[in-house]
Amino acid sequence: MINTIVPFLGLILVVVFIHEYGHYYFAKKYGVGVTDFSIGFGKEIFGWNDKSGTRWKICWIPLGGYVKFFGDRNVFSQSDQQEILKKYNLEEQEKLFILKPLYQRSLIVAAGPFANFILAIFIFFMIYTFVGKDFTPAVINEVQKDSPAFVAGLKKNDIIIAIDNKKVKSILEVSKYITMSTDEYIDFIVSRSNQDLLFKIKPNVIMSEDGLGNKINKRMIGIQLGAYNNEINHIKLGPAKSLYYSISEVYFVTTSSLKYLGSILAGSGDSSQLGGPIRIAKITGQVAKFGIIPFLTMMAYISVSLGLINLFPIPLLDGGHLMFYGFEKLLGKPLSQKTQESFFRIGMFLLLSLMFFATFNDLKDLGLF
Repeated sequence: MINTIVPFLGLILVVVFIHEYGHYYFAKKYGVGVTDFSIGFGKEIFGWNDKSGTRWKICWIPLGGYVKFFGDRNVFSQSDQQEILKKYNLEEQEKLFILKPLYQRSLIVAAGPFANFILAIFIFFMIYTFVGKDFTPAVINEVQKDSPAFVAGLKKNDIIIAIDNKKVKSILEVSKYITMSTDEYIDFIVSRSNQDLLFKIKPNVIMSEDGLGNKINKRMIGIQLGAYNNEINHIKLGPAKSLYYSISEVYFVTTSSLKYLGSILAGSGDSSQLGGPIRIAKITGQVAKFGIIPFLTMMAYISVSLGLINLFPIPLLDGGHLMFYGFEKLLGKPLSQKTQESFFRIGMFLLLSLMFFATFNDLKDLGLF
């Protein structure tokens, strides 16, 4: 249990801190007062006050965090602006979030999610620069008889060069691209006798295990891969290439996640793979056993997911507040308190539904359902 909890807490502490620090940095940059910087919710475990009066604290429930601005009933409240103004003198009003220009408020809100993307890019950059990235071409060593790959026409010694219009630069990317595909058919481009050939393969979905031993529904096409000429090509990259591939990886994770969520909403995706804190904690503990690099890679993926989810236009999330600011820009004034409250009820329902569904999958994964 301790081998699961400690890595999970370490991962959450870093990812949440970076997210909240994005809000905090831009708030301070634009002169907004910050009264609290909290990692976790609930009762405070320990904390301290800095010179500006901000209370930095760690709380008991480590499933998020928040930055509380001076004078705000909640972090981004605009609905009771006039009532708030009556309580503060001119000097104090300079520190109020609600009086800042729209573009500054928008940057403060958006900075949290984008800090998560920057963290992920930084992690990948450090790995590619100091550890290296694999560029071993993927060669098919075997095609199982009567498998989807066999039926489609793939053959031994074919070199896989693209999957679903994404170039395959490494043997490690083949499984990733197959797993992340959501369409009924997967497009494979292979090199055979110096010719590029396109094959459309309909994968089988079977109950299997991932590399950590967790039960998952896995898309299989029936091939075994090997290194081209049996040579592993793992190289350290220079700063420019490291940055390029780091941004590319974050972009791939982001677009693949959106495509996967879109397939679930459309009714064609596998919703059983959605997980919550329990599953994340379990996988984090498993990954940490393989060393610091897999753990940091996991942290990067979780950071991208946190940033992406927070940009969804759902009230209570950063994206919901950005949506409100979009309405404010169009209307020339904030939405009324009644309208905001209606949106927040919808947002609360959506978030609770998502949490219930993810927790149900977590408990099912543990064999409790």
